[in-house]
Amino acid sequence: MILELFMTACVLLGGFFAFVAGLGVLRLPDVLIRMHATTKAGTLASGLIMLAVAAGFGDAPTVARAVAIVIFLLITAPVGAHMIGRAAFRSGVALWPPTKIDPEARMKLGVRDD
Repeated sequence: MILELFMTACVLLGGFFAFVAGLGVLRLPDVLIRMHATTKAGTLASGLIMLAVAAGFGDAPTVARAVAIVIFLLITAPVGAHMIGRAAFRSGVALWPPTKIDPEARMKLGVRDD
């Protein structure tokens, strides 16, 4: 009974955070802020759902796979977000007006002011 409640809570929280990540992609103003929403909330959502899967099945191969998935996400999500953000910044994608950009960084990266 306790295990089922724990799994239900993990899956529901994971679904909620996945919903928040999707909502962030739709509603947030620029690419850098959208990336933040998807990497943080999306990784947390996947981690919670994998925790429920590992607790539910409980056998060693499934737990090992769930842990490997979470570790893979924790390693690759920030790297992918950084590369997307860097590509957007370098290509001159319009940012949200309150975003402050270091002029020296713009020159160093060769960003155009079109």
